[in-house]
Amino acid sequence: MPTYQYHCTECGHDFEAFQSMVEPVLEECPKCHGKVRRLITGGAGFIFKGNGFYQTDYRSKQYKADAAKDTASASSSPSKSSGDKKKTQSI
Repeated sequence: MPTYQYHCTECGHDFEAFQSMVEPVLEECPKCHGKVRRLITGGAGFIFKGNGFYQTDYRSKQYKADAAKDTASASSSPSKSSGDKKKTQSI
């Protein structure tokens, strides 16, 4: 159920109401019983944090095992440095 924000036009009181989408809009301020209007808000956004939701969380165990093997073999392979290159002599 969404949370709606309201503003009283008479006393300036701002408040929130946790109500269903099918409930009627509130018309009365709980503080002074004056007229209120519902404010337009941006709503809540989603923030995805973590290790990658689909690839790491919902893959099969076999896929995760194969990915771990690939990662291990890539990190253990020897890297070529610039000192390993053959030096050529020019004539």
